[in-house]
Amino acid sequence: MTGHLARLRNSLILLGALATVPMSLCAQDPPQEAPTLALVATTPVLLADSTYSRPTQGQMFHNYAFDAFGPYPLTTSLLMAGIDQAYNSPPEWHQGMRGYTRRFGSEFGTSAVSTTVHFALAQTFREDTLYYRCECTGLLPRVRHALVSTLTARHGDSKRPVFSFSALAAPYAGTMTAVFGWYPRRYGLTDAFRMGNYNLLSYAGANVALEFRPIRAGSWIHHLHFNNTHGIAYAGTDQ
Repeated sequence: MTGHLARLRNSLILLGALATVPMSLCAQDPPQEAPTLALVATTPVLLADSTYSRPTQGQMFHNYAFDAFGPYPLTTSLLMAGIDQAYNSPPEWHQGMRGYTRRFGSEFGTSAVSTTVHFALAQTFREDTLYYRCECTGLLPRVRHALVSTLTARHGDSKRPVFSFSALAAPYAGTMTAVFGWYPRRYGLTDAFRMGNYNLLSYAGANVALEFRPIRAGSWIHHLHFNNTHGIAYAGTDQ
């Protein structure tokens, strides 16, 4: 098993765990005596009376810097470099501290490039790169919302999510840069595309985690996504 196959396995395990742990959330659906409210609550659509305020340029840049160089990409790169080290992937980088350092640099560089491309393209197309938790209840609607949000974004001043080219291109931009920039020469376009698929899958897993993870005001996860201060119903509260 290669390091990349192990990465896929771990991502699938993460998705499975996140999908089964919050089953108690389903008990929060509105009572049956209010059928109209129940219909709205179990449908993954945005509530009509909620508001949307587009993030400022400063907020979006701060979010980009946190996503690209903050504790989350740093920790993830350390862990993934350890997995690659265990499976000796790629073998040309050998073992020892030097090999681990190269693998960590590769993981961190790939993540930074992906995040930078996502931010740059989103600025070009006026897309909001922040993640907005579903204004609905129920396990399946919220999971569906998280997965769909992997390839969608709010455009301009509209809160309605649309297909996001920047979200699709970013994961592959990072792996393409790695393969043709610093990976051994035997790696090519097919490898870059395969690794980009794993990258995209990890984004989906992160969205599922953000959808269900309790967010406490002032925590680092709260600062990661500014949607908690944009007039959303769950602003600054635990969920």
